[in-house]
Amino acid sequence: VQLQASGGGLVQAGGSLRLSCAASGFNLDYYGIAWFRQAPGKEREGVSCISSINGITYYSDSVKGRFTISRDNDKNTVYLQMNSLKPEDTAVYYCATLSHQLLSLWKFPRWYDYWGQGTQVTVSS
Repeated sequence: VQLQASGGGLVQAGGSLRLSCAASGFNLDYYGIAWFRQAPGKEREGVSCISSINGITYYSDSVKGRFTISRDNDKNTVYLQMNSLKPEDTAVYYCATLSHQLLSLWKFPRWYDYWGQGTQVTVSS
């Protein structure tokens, strides 16, 4: 069972990146999938989550309107399209799986089952 996060990098403020979270060893169809981020010295923050049952999406206030989460079930992959990036978006980004019964708790890291290794996003001003 593995989650592989990729797509991070260095971008100027106002730019865009697309993160990918590819699953192997299990089917993402049975989970909610979320993206978290963690900046140095800060707690891990829930950024966005998507349900596989009904496609409902959730966003933190800090990224709403700029980030879009989506999934490709054929590729067993979830994406995070990040537009209008700001320096405060700089962090390591992680993807993680969540039982559907716990979707209302998506912002809280303690409820997640599996985590990817993280990908660094750096936004320069």
